[in-house]
Amino acid sequence: MAADPHLICAAAALEEGGRGVRFLVEWYGRPEPAFVVRYEGVPRAYLNRCAHVPTELDWQEGDFFDLEARYLICGTHGALYEPRSGLCVLGPCKGRRLVPLQVEERDGQIFWLPNQTA
Repeated sequence: MAADPHLICAAAALEEGGRGVRFLVEWYGRPEPAFVVRYEGVPRAYLNRCAHVPTELDWQEGDFFDLEARYLICGTHGALYEPRSGLCVLGPCKGRRLVPLQVEERDGQIFWLPNQTA
């Protein structure tokens, strides 16, 4: 049985290619930082953890995109990730992925859906 959805933010808080919203999830019994951004009109969420070394991606709170809003970027290592899939396309973790989280946009809100895979 799936757990109830958790409200992250208002949908209007996510602009295409703009700042993301950070939130906490319970991951294997521990609180873990996560984030959601809007890309190609869809909210995309991941654990806020680089696939190379477990450091948070955003170089300033909520800044996950590169300057062209084409890739998610690790502020520590400069690794670039495709926002659609979380696949690292450049950097020390090339070929690995961010951990995806299932989110849903409905009724003007963004929700995290625990116990579901992306």
